[in-house]
Amino acid sequence: MIRIDSVTKRYPDGTVAVDRLSLDIPDRSITVLVGPSGCGKTTTLRMINRMVDLSEGTISLDGADITKQPVNTLRRSMGYVIQNAGLFQHRTIVDNIATVPRMLGWGKEKARARATELMERVGLDASLAKRYPYQLSGGQQQRVGVARALAADPPVLLMDEPFSAVDPVVRKGLQDELLRLQDELGKTIVFVTHDIDEAIKLGTMVAVLRTGGKLAQFAPPAELLSDPADAFVEDFLGADRGIRRLSFFSSSGLDLKTSPIVAVDSTAEQIAERTTPGVPYLLVTDLDGRPLGWSEPGALTAGAVDTAQLLAYGRPFAAGKDSLRAALDGSVLSPTGWAVGVDDTGRVVGVVSQQAVGEAIRSAHAAGRSGTKVLG
Repeated sequence: MIRIDSVTKRYPDGTVAVDRLSLDIPDRSITVLVGPSGCGKTTTLRMINRMVDLSEGTISLDGADITKQPVNTLRRSMGYVIQNAGLFQHRTIVDNIATVPRMLGWGKEKARARATELMERVGLDASLAKRYPYQLSGGQQQRVGVARALAADPPVLLMDEPFSAVDPVVRKGLQDELLRLQDELGKTIVFVTHDIDEAIKLGTMVAVLRTGGKLAQFAPPAELLSDPADAFVEDFLGADRGIRRLSFFSSSGLDLKTSPIVAVDSTAEQIAERTTPGVPYLLVTDLDGRPLGWSEPGALTAGAVDTAQLLAYGRPFAAGKDSLRAALDGSVLSPTGWAVGVDDTGRVVGVVSQQAVGEAIRSAHAAGRSGTKVLG
């Protein structure tokens, strides 16, 4: 565990970047520091590995004061990942990743073998090993940065806005990859971001900091969303915190209907059987059960459905795995107001109306069920 006890950082001109901050950062979890510019989150991160010296208070790692340890020893026990990866442009990818093991005295072959292993672990193709950073995309470079930080297997990983310089699609992939790696490796991760959605998605615990480095609230994401400490935290979370909170409720309790689903080669009799009162549309699937689109029953031609005339089916959700937020999103994006639930192979397992999703949301809130994040 990392303990930050009444820590202050005061610069010679009198500027206070961090003000009497106290945090117990739990072991083998992701703790996210989030807040507006000037709240001291990056300064706090850099004090943990002594890139910035604290002015008052103590920071301890597993009960030992970090200022009592040789600074090089301390830093080698902590992986460090920054925005834009900070790679050595004159070194190949494999040698970038092998940097810290080589500094620790590992032989070249052993260090490169470790680097090759980590490339696979972070989702980089082995063919990239002999390339240079400028030959990789931004997302690939960030993966190299994560691999380099993990190369010597440090117990602590410090990450300073590592994904903020990449586009939203790549960023989501990197976030998912980090969560997967954390499940495998169980590191103690301190993650800095200015993005509250990223904090909610990644954090086991989230520390919201005010300008001047004062702690506003330290709580699990679900608690943060359901019970903000004050108006500052509520404003920082944004007007849609109720929607974000749906990420903590599973879609497993939704009443999925299978009756309004027909295959693309259905007969007139099958279409008639699937047409039910109160359900104005039928979902048409291909012969493998994957969704093609929605149609009014009367517009379907038996045995020869014109797929070009179908309405879009929106964004499907993984039934029972994704959250109620994903199911609601799917129903909102669908022109029919119905969301499509699929299994791991993309085959339709049922559909659900926006009204039914709303009822499930009200039931979940009434029961007060919250806690573990549900991806999606």
